[in-house]
Amino acid sequence: MAIPGYDSSNVAEFTLEHAGARVAVVAGVVPDAFGLEKSGHEPPVDALSSPVYLVALDGLKAVEAMRIALVYDPSRLPPGASPTDVAVAVAREDGWDPLESTVDLEATTVTTVLNDRPPGSTVVAGYDDSNGDAY
Repeated sequence: MAIPGYDSSNVAEFTLEHAGARVAVVAGVVPDAFGLEKSGHEPPVDALSSPVYLVALDGLKAVEAMRIALVYDPSRLPPGASPTDVAVAVAREDGWDPLESTVDLEATTVTTVLNDRPPGSTVVAGYDDSNGDAY
């Protein structure tokens, strides 16, 4: 899973196949413990995938780029929702925050590319109604 603008030899990649999650990171330090696992975190009401936990996220140092891709279930979209209104959301203390994301309708994946670590360690694909109130 390439990150646009970065040499693939500098990208560390992790996959959690049974959850349909992939993460790629370019960082000065990627600890051996870093990776993905299924999260026990309660998903938001509008979740379109199972939550995934980014293990040892705090151990990443000098992050240049991180790409998170999640497979989602389009049949779980609310009636009348656009299939492009899907975003990667991150769990925060006060709820779920959608991140700027790109949807691949054919592969039913949603991807976010960040220039730092996300503001939380649990992510999910969810419906984003464009006004920030979906989560």
